[in-house]
Amino acid sequence: MSVAETQACIRVRDLTMAYGSFVLQSELTFDVNRGDIFVIMGGSGCGKSTLLKHMLGLVTPREGDILYGQESFFRASDARRESMRRGWGITYQSGGLFSAMTLQENVALPLQLYTAFRPGEVADIVAYKLSLVGLGGYQDFYPSQISGGMRKRAAMARAIALDPEVLFFDEPSAGLDPISSRLMDDLIVELKESIGATVVMVTHELPSIFAIANNSVYLDNRTRTMIAYGNPRELREHSEQPVVRQFLSRSAALDIDEESA
Repeated sequence: MSVAETQACIRVRDLTMAYGSFVLQSELTFDVNRGDIFVIMGGSGCGKSTLLKHMLGLVTPREGDILYGQESFFRASDARRESMRRGWGITYQSGGLFSAMTLQENVALPLQLYTAFRPGEVADIVAYKLSLVGLGGYQDFYPSQISGGMRKRAAMARAIALDPEVLFFDEPSAGLDPISSRLMDDLIVELKESIGATVVMVTHELPSIFAIANNSVYLDNRTRTMIAYGNPRELREHSEQPVVRQFLSRSAALDIDEESA
């Protein structure tokens, strides 16, 4: 076994993603190493969010496999898959909070479902997790009573409730102003370090990519496969693919053309 394989938290191998006869992406092979902040990037419609759904086990690949550590997710039993999922924390673009629940109840839910903590212990953990995302004292607020950025942070608090090994983010900065977006980047780094997690995120925001990501994969629309893999800063300067260098060097005025798939 190679050193690279022992460092890999997630291994994607020869993955083909398809809808019926339409092949969206094929021959995807890359590693997400432990401690990475890994970005899935590419132009509109390339399959970024679809790849994230495959990595979460929500969609079965046409071909290939995804391994967590040395274990295939798709070849595992249903019980083992559920156990693996408990090691993940997930936030969606909209936040995904339950509108009829307070922030306390939203963040407490995974603790109530998957642990044997007593109510008082759950309340203490929830208070701590909310404080980590800057929402200390907001336990009794409903999602409708706080801003969009605060809802995203509350969703992050729920995602880290069980101290996951891997955090998945789908467009975490979507809809935020530049200052709030940078604060969100800082929060992702802080959460990663506080719980020792690996981060996988879909984003088209160049400031976020260059501020926090150390590894990435680029999905190409034309060839329908990955054409770049590695540190985005190095890819911007040295990728052999002009389209990758152009994507990573584009001006803010072109961002509208690169909206998330």
